[in-house]
Amino acid sequence: MSLRIRAAVAGDLSAINAIYNYYVPISPATFATEPMTAAERASWWARHGDRYPISVAERAGEVLGWASLSPYSDRGGYRFTVESSVYVRADAQRQGIGQSLMREVLARGARAGFHRVLAKIESSQSGSIALHRDLGFREAGRLDEVGHKFGRWLSTVLLLREQAAEDGDRAI
Repeated sequence: MSLRIRAAVAGDLSAINAIYNYYVPISPATFATEPMTAAERASWWARHGDRYPISVAERAGEVLGWASLSPYSDRGGYRFTVESSVYVRADAQRQGIGQSLMREVLARGARAGFHRVLAKIESSQSGSIALHRDLGFREAGRLDEVGHKFGRWLSTVLLLREQAAEDGDRAI
């Protein structure tokens, strides 16, 4: 069956949360140390509203991954900058799903008028860093030992992508 990338709907929240929460106890892909509750995920959904895109990948009616653009800051001067997130179910990785999701969410972000997309990725997550670089992100800095999880200090790589107006009108 073919992969379908589409805008997320409220009915996807349980699958989105399950994919995210899978990584909480086992991976530095998220700095969260506790699983997100259904109520917290619903609040996350509400904060995105119509302005900040969330996309899902599905095959045969199953959600295999999701990507979103979230506000970078609540300060008005940052309103054209967003932060990306992308998570793919563990059993569906390395099939191009993350890249397909990111292409879609970046195009939706360009149509929404966002100027810059920031990704904060834990420094050992080489696959995620490579995915973002393949999509035109460049390294903008590193933050050493800003997180602590699994009994060790974690660092992040900051990646930045300039959104071009035409990104919303063509495949990236």
